[in-house]
Amino acid sequence: VRGQILEGEVVSDKMQGTAVVKREYMRKIEKYERLEKRSSKYLVHNPPCLKASAGDKVKIMECRPLSKQVSFVIIEKM
Repeated sequence: VRGQILEGEVVSDKMQGTAVVKREYMRKIEKYERLEKRSSKYLVHNPPCLKASAGDKVKIMECRPLSKQVSFVIIEKM
């Protein structure tokens, strides 16, 4: 396995062969000893065999750069 494996939710699948996955995570602020909720969006390759659509929970994995912005691929629907 190369790189990170992350979980998130598909926000958009309107592009051809690509989807937008939003991942929410918690980050600790040392000064106030509290957590804050953050999120980030990833452009991921959406293989035709899985065909994830908006609203699906998915697992994504880092891969070689497939285009300028796409460096992740969907490996499983959950």
